[in-house]
Amino acid sequence: MSGNSIANETISQKRTRQPFSLYRFLTNKYFLYCVSVVLFLSLWDYVAREKIFRDSLARPLEVWDQLVLLTQIKFAGTHLWGHIWASLQRVLIGFVLASVVAIPLGLFMALNKYVNAIVKPLFDLFKPMPPIAWVSIAILWFGIGETSKVFIIIIGTFVPCLLNAYNGVRLVDPELYDVIRVLGGKRRDEIIHVCFPASFPAIFAGLQISLSSAWTCVLAAELMNSRNGMGFLIKRGMDTHQPTLVLGGMILIAAAACITSLVITMAERKLCPWQRNIENL
Repeated sequence: MSGNSIANETISQKRTRQPFSLYRFLTNKYFLYCVSVVLFLSLWDYVAREKIFRDSLARPLEVWDQLVLLTQIKFAGTHLWGHIWASLQRVLIGFVLASVVAIPLGLFMALNKYVNAIVKPLFDLFKPMPPIAWVSIAILWFGIGETSKVFIIIIGTFVPCLLNAYNGVRLVDPELYDVIRVLGGKRRDEIIHVCFPASFPAIFAGLQISLSSAWTCVLAAELMNSRNGMGFLIKRGMDTHQPTLVLGGMILIAAAACITSLVITMAERKLCPWQRNIENL
């Protein structure tokens, strides 16, 4: 059963069981997901087996064996979970520090013209600069320790968070403010009951982009100089010409990034229950 709805209203649906159909099974999205993964792994295995890239591409099973081996031995004095936690810790610290500053600042910029006039020129100056460009200056300022790595992550995650928070407020439908005014609401009511809730989707979109950027930045930071972390595994694999280790590190980073992204998605669904899912997207 489905009902008509207006904007920002959740839709309840109840699907009825249908008889088995081969066409419906073949077009099921989960079946297509499996097909996609199998085709990718098959192509990967074929390219590696035929040595199209000579010895620089390991087969999927070889990469799996390498990951299993890493769980059983210490690599550079650290277990695999220690390397994963080292990278995850850096990402979380940089991501959280950037978010707690960038999101409120972006909201204030959109709500207050004086804050916007002070911050926006400097923000527009630094916005186009890629985070990787800060690697050298971060090492000069903070050395090769943890601080420089976290600093690079903060730089990479700050811009998307601030920009999406800023645009999230600016793109709120003006008619929503009119509704609050008609009901006798004041400026405070407009901000609390319209501005903040309506900007949440844009803010969470910025968090997703920032999280992806954070994993890119931690990889760049660990490739430069690190004794642990998933980027360190990739660099050691490059130095010793072990494609299994390089690809294993890449897979670990992809898995960690996917899991952290799912956490943000679940938080968004909890805080934005009015959002509607669009079929076929």
